[in-house]
Amino acid sequence: MRIALYEPDIPQNTGTILRLAACFGLGVDIVGPPGFALDDRRMRRAGMDYLDRVEIACHDDWPGFRRAATRRLLLFSTRSEASYLDFAYRADDTLLFGRESGGVPPAVHEAADARLVIPIRPGLRSLNLAVAVAMATGEALRQTGGMPGKG
Repeated sequence: MRIALYEPDIPQNTGTILRLAACFGLGVDIVGPPGFALDDRRMRRAGMDYLDRVEIACHDDWPGFRRAATRRLLLFSTRSEASYLDFAYRADDTLLFGRESGGVPPAVHEAADARLVIPIRPGLRSLNLAVAVAMATGEALRQTGGMPGKG
C-alpha cells in the first residue's frame, strides 16, 4: 500500500504523513509541485527522525505520476459520496489525497479508480489532511491485515 499526496501545501502535514508512513512501512508518492521545498525545516520537524525510514518517490507532475503508477488509485475527497468505511481495500492500493487548499482538479478526480469520503458533520468543510490520511490508512490496513504486529 502507498500514500500519494497531490501538490501538498503545508509542510507540517507532509512531515506528519511521512512519519505515519514510516511507522506503518508504507511508501509515499509526492505529486508535484509541492507548495514548499522538500527540505523545509517545518516538514523535517514534524517528521522528526522518521524521514530517513520512509521510501519517498517524488514526481514532477500529475502526468509523470500517472505514467509511474501501476496500482489501483483511491482518491479521498470531500466531493465524493462513497464512505471510506464501506469500501473494500486491497494491499496494493494507492491512497491519494489532494492539496490542503483546494483538493484535486477535475481531471485527477475523474482518473481515480474510486472516490471516497470520510463523513463528517454537516456544515463543516473538512478534516486536517494528516488526520484524514491517518484515518483512511488505518482502515485500509485494518481491512487488508497490513497493520504491523506488536513487537
